[in-house]
Amino acid sequence: MITLQHCQQRDAADPTRHLRAHFSIPSDLIYLDGNSLGVMPKAAVARAAEVVTQEWGQGLIRSWNTAGWFNLPQRLGNKVATLIGAGPDEVVVTDSTSINLFKVLSAALNMAREDAPTRRSIVSERSNFPTDLYMAEALCKERGFELQLVEPTEIEAALTVDVAVLILTHVNYRTGAMHDMSSVTAAAHAAGILTVWDLAHSAGAVPVDLHGAGADFAVGCSYKYLNGGPGAPAFVWVNPKHAERFWQPLAGWWGHATPFEFTPDYRPAPGIRRYLCGTQPILSLATLECGLDVFTAAEACGGMTALRDKSLALTDLFIELVEQRCEGHGLGLATPRDHEQRGSQVCLTRKTGAYAIVQALIARGVVGDFRAGDGAQHLDILRFGFTPLYIGFEDVWNAVEHLKQVLETEEWQQAQFNQHSEVT
Repeated sequence: MITLQHCQQRDAADPTRHLRAHFSIPSDLIYLDGNSLGVMPKAAVARAAEVVTQEWGQGLIRSWNTAGWFNLPQRLGNKVATLIGAGPDEVVVTDSTSINLFKVLSAALNMAREDAPTRRSIVSERSNFPTDLYMAEALCKERGFELQLVEPTEIEAALTVDVAVLILTHVNYRTGAMHDMSSVTAAAHAAGILTVWDLAHSAGAVPVDLHGAGADFAVGCSYKYLNGGPGAPAFVWVNPKHAERFWQPLAGWWGHATPFEFTPDYRPAPGIRRYLCGTQPILSLATLECGLDVFTAAEACGGMTALRDKSLALTDLFIELVEQRCEGHGLGLATPRDHEQRGSQVCLTRKTGAYAIVQALIARGVVGDFRAGDGAQHLDILRFGFTPLYIGFEDVWNAVEHLKQVLETEEWQQAQFNQHSEVT
């Protein structure tokens, strides 16, 4: 049987354990919700103050040049690129994931209209993140396309001659199941279909190789595993072979080839810069850089390879401890056991009480989140994210001990834990 001492020994031997010191985490908190909102890097406080008091307060408009504001989307994009298998000057950090998805999906549909006008449908996973589906649905209505939603096991069969674009989230937000990006992309390309990948639950948590997979487009957020802060700008990547084929639809002045010439006609910037739109959110970009810089520090202890190894070890441990110590309390497992199919989260299922159990855990200082069930069985989900930058093996032991106590005492049945908040 696994013991607390065993977990403490694994922490002591962990080559990445010092990275936790880069983050501000309350001492009484076990934070297993980094797959929704990452914790704050300690450097973000000083950096935000510097931008506000010095660069904005003193430098004012001069800081676009003197403080490097103007090139922040590209500079941060290059830092993100190293985490997702993209090349230099192929990524920009800008706007939200939803807006970036609108840009690349529009470009992909334009390509399909030119190259294969008889292809009139988009395929996605039924359990894809809703905003991705909403964007796809809206564009289908606007462009006269059809949106086909399928189960994961049906994706390959759905790649027919009628399909223009396949849009998937690399790691499923509900289950933590991870697609094989290379094989899925290859299957789509063999059928003449373009691919759009959402990396919201991948970037900074699992190794991604966009070039190796031959992907066409990718987007992702920075406030989860990249620890950029609430509402931090997202990122967008376009395969260089596609980048200059079309304007993206939001032709704002920041994506102009020469924005400060102020010409009345639009000339898109070369490459990925044309996927910028309006004036950039400098405060958010500046604090995001603090989160990205921790990954630079992680390179000295193995980088994404070491972080992925730790992520799998943490999630393996959590699954094993839950099954050993919480047996008989109606918990199931939605997350794949196979390492090749698992992201950096573990999703437990339960027919009743899942929301209240999560709330009882939060009251104890173990923060996860809840997702309502779907499908015929209607199994609700208790979702726990394991950010290897700052979660340790003792954290996992203590989290499961709290879960065990909540279940055994039926603490979750208290009225206070059954009142639903707006954000779950």
